[in-house]
Amino acid sequence: MTWKSALRCATVFMLAAAISGACLAQGSTAPAPAAAASLKVGILDVRSAIVATAEGKQAQAEMQSQFAPRQSELENIQKQIEDIRKRLQAGDRTLSDEEKSRLARQGEALQKRGQRLQDELREDLQAAEADVIERIGGKMREVLDRYARENAFTIIFDVSSQAGIVYASTGINVTQDIVRLYDQAYPVRAGAAPTRPQPQPGTPATKPPATQKPPQR
Repeated sequence: MTWKSALRCATVFMLAAAISGACLAQGSTAPAPAAAASLKVGILDVRSAIVATAEGKQAQAEMQSQFAPRQSELENIQKQIEDIRKRLQAGDRTLSDEEKSRLARQGEALQKRGQRLQDELREDLQAAEADVIERIGGKMREVLDRYARENAFTIIFDVSSQAGIVYASTGINVTQDIVRLYDQAYPVRAGAAPTRPQPQPGTPATKPPATQKPPQR
């Protein structure tokens, strides 16, 4: 699961179970006017909030550092495959059949190696991203719960995915408030050495380059 798709699965925060009793008249699904007027609804962009926290930014930098060597290795393999392709094109009339066959086999071996490394990197990225979502998201739920109770919110919806939302006033968006409170509750020390590598949330890591197959002879 990628960072983007995982955040799309974020749970809608239902912060007051008593809302059903306050909103529904007995035997009717229509909210009573007085109860409806007392509702306080907010929206939260979980994806943006996690990325905007100081801890999220630190995780992004750590992830880039963690996976940079493997990314460079994939880029080097792609360059070797491209060089073989150019050599085969340039030597179409001059290279011997034996040399063409050798280059084609070399390119195929690089293609298989690159695909294997790319699959492994993708799996590790997904696992690392899921770890960050769980780590930051769990603490953010605690911050959100406290914020909602202190500010008398009845419901706060996660709008990381805009599906089904036709209008949302910016006046009810609590994303920046949650980011500020999260950073206060879980400050990140400047220049502190990370205890272990963490992946990038949000604009997740650079996508591994797709390896290319050399032309078959």
